[in-house]
Amino acid sequence: MLMSTQANRYAHQLLDARACAQLIPPLSAREPLSVADGYDIARSILDTRIAQGEVQVGHKIGFTNRKIWSRYGVNAPIHMPVWTPVFDATVRYVEDNHAIQSLAGAMQPRLGPEIVFRLAKAPARNASLEAIAECIDWMAHAIEIVTCPFPDWKFDEADAIAAFGLHGALLIGEPKSISGASRRNLAEVLANASVSLSCGDELRSAGFGSDVWGSPVHALWELNRMLSEQPQFEPLAAGEIVATGTWADALPVAPGQTWTTAFSGVSLPGLTVSFV
Repeated sequence: MLMSTQANRYAHQLLDARACAQLIPPLSAREPLSVADGYDIARSILDTRIAQGEVQVGHKIGFTNRKIWSRYGVNAPIHMPVWTPVFDATVRYVEDNHAIQSLAGAMQPRLGPEIVFRLAKAPARNASLEAIAECIDWMAHAIEIVTCPFPDWKFDEADAIAAFGLHGALLIGEPKSISGASRRNLAEVLANASVSLSCGDELRSAGFGSDVWGSPVHALWELNRMLSEQPQFEPLAAGEIVATGTWADALPVAPGQTWTTAFSGVSLPGLTVSFV
């Protein structure tokens, strides 16, 4: 277990690395770190960012896609979802589902297609899947830019948690309100939907909603469960957004590229993002 002073030291090292766009060795290369240690560092980062005037607007869940677990983790594959706070500084709502996004300062950027939910009300800590679905106000397609301060994307689970959950930026498309009838079937509808990801005219990747912890709604339920076991963090709240995890492996992205997404099985528009 980390001493609070060491957690604060690691937190400021990560904040400085991000501010300077400078790679640093994984924290776990210096000493063994547990998942709890990673969240202690994340808590220190959260407090620091709020003190500096940033506003938390929600949560991002990472590693909900079981198909990519074996590709990450140095000492052991990452085998469970993680989460991180999301702040107003890294969230954009995209007009007409088209965006231009700068990659300036983004360390080793990659992108992944996601579903974002907005909560109309706070779920109970022990909420069932059905109760979680009833809390959703709207959903939207989003592209998340993930970044990594560790060379060659080599890290362990605690590193990923501490390093902002690898979150860089979230580009959110047109929200779609969800009716009461739709909420009852939402988990199944999204599980059976698919998305394709193309760069220019070339199809680069594809995935299913079922790859995201069974369904993005299941991922939201899992986040609520995790937070119920972490009293040092606030529970989910009405009005916040939750990014539920990539439907496909996050792919490297570079300035000059234009990426597009398209859905099948769910009536959500795709996104087109040009990077500069």
